[in-house]
Amino acid sequence: MKMTGERRIGASRDIVWAALNDPEVLRRSIPGCKSLTKHSDTELDAEVGLKIGPVQAVFKGHVNLSNLNPPVSYTITGEGKGGAAGHARGGADVTLDEDDDGTILRYDVNARVGGKLAQLGSRLIDATAKKLSNQFFSKFSQIAEGK
Repeated sequence: MKMTGERRIGASRDIVWAALNDPEVLRRSIPGCKSLTKHSDTELDAEVGLKIGPVQAVFKGHVNLSNLNPPVSYTITGEGKGGAAGHARGGADVTLDEDDDGTILRYDVNARVGGKLAQLGSRLIDATAKKLSNQFFSKFSQIAEGK
């Protein structure tokens, strides 16, 4: 699955960068996130409960940040396992561009799923990914903008 997009956030690039690297902001923004533990500036563990079509599972995973270019860009990669539901693996290149009194956040995602999730079909997976992405960015923007 591939997904690209951009969001305008009404906050400075430095504020958006700080929010992207704040485990509490991310935990509150990620749909279904039960916990997010920061082990270092580049490593986190997450536990996320999701329902995708008829499949409901708790995914436990590890996330790495690389290609760090503060406060402009980074690459985020991760892998999560949801027991019998399957697994997911992927990454995203994230860039932040200043835009008047705000920031344009651009992302380019490439992900793969396996197990029962893969059997659901690409349409359902893509639709769910877009829905979760919209939920994440709506909440993330509210937090970054101080709303």
